[in-house]
Amino acid sequence: MQADPEMPCPFCPGHEEKTPPALETYGPQGEWLVRVVPNLYPAFSGRDPMSVQNIGPVWTQAPASGIHEVVVFSRSHTATYADLTDAQASLVLAAVRDRIEEHATQSGTLRYTQFIINAGREAGASLEHPHGQLLAMPFVPSELVDEQGGFDRFRGACLLCTVLEAEEEVGYRVIQADGRHVLIAPFWSGTPYEMLLIPRIHQRWVHEAEPADLASIGRAIRDALARLRRAVGDVAYNIVLHYAPFRAGGDFHWHVHLLPKATTRAGFELGTGVLINVLPPEYAATELRAAGVS
Repeated sequence: MQADPEMPCPFCPGHEEKTPPALETYGPQGEWLVRVVPNLYPAFSGRDPMSVQNIGPVWTQAPASGIHEVVVFSRSHTATYADLTDAQASLVLAAVRDRIEEHATQSGTLRYTQFIINAGREAGASLEHPHGQLLAMPFVPSELVDEQGGFDRFRGACLLCTVLEAEEEVGYRVIQADGRHVLIAPFWSGTPYEMLLIPRIHQRWVHEAEPADLASIGRAIRDALARLRRAVGDVAYNIVLHYAPFRAGGDFHWHVHLLPKATTRAGFELGTGVLINVLPPEYAATELRAAGVS
């Protein structure tokens, strides 16, 4: 949804008429805590099947069919995800799970739903009120195809289960862990303070995760962002949830990428796709551990 500085925030309580009718609300009757609404300016809409057309010697196009929804995290306009209570952070992941599960039942057209959080102008946010987005599409995006390929090429146990075990053994890059998740600064970090959140239970699909595991991940995202804020200040960030495409075969382990905008991709990165990370992940992990949550 696009911001209009002259208009009241459409996500604040009392302005519910500024958005389309809610698809889901969570909370006591009369006072929602989390709200899911259709995006007024969708990137994907309609139910047309994926159909690629050739319109010239080097041009192809396809309809942008699918679903685009907004998840409003909180009634507070100024709170961030890092400020959510345990219950609220858990509720956000429950809402995301419910919507992805609903999309997965629409087997005729949808192949994958991407959940994202853009926080801050540099990360692509157009509204300050804390929210995320769900974009359901009739194809599997290339980033997921690449990750699926990584899992398929890895011999032996699950790739992320192996990463989790190896990182806990050496300890250098582990930021936070409990019985349900491990948060690391990944060895392959492309940008400073990049984090990877891995559930301990191996599952392909987030919408099949146990409620307790979802709650743990919701709280862990909140804690990771609180650590980041204490370590480097109010930096913009993106959060991306990855899981296996609907009805996909093969191995996969759902996970969450946390990508702070602490640096800018310059000409070399844009021209080559090779990222230069000026802060080794071991140092980032040390700083983020020191910025412990209370």
